Amino acid sequence: MKRKLGRSGIEVSALGVGCWAIGGPWHDAVSGQPYGWGKVDDNESVRALQCAIDNGITLIDTADNYGAGHSETVVGKAISGKRSKLVVATKFGYVTRAETKEAFGSNASKAYIKQACEASLRRLNTDYIDLYQLHLNDYPADLAEDVIQTLEELVAEGKIRRYGWSTDFPNRAELFAQAEHCAAIQHELNVFHDSPAILEICEAYGLASLNRCPLAMGLLTGKYTAATPITDPCDIRGRQNPDWLTYFHEGYPSQMLTAKLNDLRDVLTSGGRTLAQGALAWLWARSRAAIPIPGFRTVKQVMENVKAMEYGPLTAEQMLQITRILYEEQQV
Repeated sequence: MKRKLGRSGIEVSALGVGCWAIGGPWHDAVSGQPYGWGKVDDNESVRALQCAIDNGITLIDTADNYGAGHSETVVGKAISGKRSKLVVATKFGYVTRAETKEAFGSNASKAYIKQACEASLRRLNTDYIDLYQLHLNDYPADLAEDVIQTLEELVAEGKIRRYGWSTDFPNRAELFAQAEHCAAIQHELNVFHDSPAILEICEAYGLASLNRCPLAMGLLTGKYTAATPITDPCDIRGRQNPDWLTYFHEGYPSQMLTAKLNDLRDVLTSGGRTLAQGALAWLWARSRAAIPIPGFRTVKQVMENVKAMEYGPLTAEQMLQITRILYEEQQV
């Protein structure tokens, strides 16, 4: 399965890989809030990325703050010798310190963007970035034009090919959508969390919809029940999880969402799919612009996600079944 990276004309696999989890632990410098997914094995991360590439995945999405830069370094190792065949996306805007694994707020000034881009190029061991994305979800809309101008300069300099915004705000997405070299909007989208307004913008402007949290941070894999705790103190889904993280609460999966998943299970696993494969199939059926970028930590997870492409999207009837189930539950 192939899709276009928006109006750039760049062809990518219909499934990407998201590299948040392989960054390892990092935390807020003031509150200590963990932002990673716990400890990771770098060798397994490299093997998993190379496995994805060997099985047809051409889109890799990371960010300069994942693991305070460590994710980009791991990606750089994994893509060595294969760079020309891949589309590498990364993000900027959050300030971190690699030595202490601390996060220090945000910055999207022109000088900082240029500095961040150079740092990402070094860690990724490449001389260009295919898709460079503003990572600040709620960055002030009235300042977005300055960011666009800086990104256009980076395009002219050959440092980046295209750019986008990782945002769930339609007005912000539409601001970037009108810019010349914008190719994608990254946003939250999964069976539990639809995003019709952002999808409408992506489709209207010919942009790719990169789907963040396509498996609802693990809930849609079926690995967790309402009684399954997250015990790693370095995992963002644990007891200190931030308010915006709705899939887990106080270290446990959402009871409401796990109940919904039980009702959806038969439809999502139809045709021999696993739950995760069914959840990815929902996204492909939801929009032709959709390109899910599920996270991973092991080769096994990558292989399960890759196999979803063999099944393809859900049918219109299956999509209607899911809508009815979710709608009926909302009316109860």
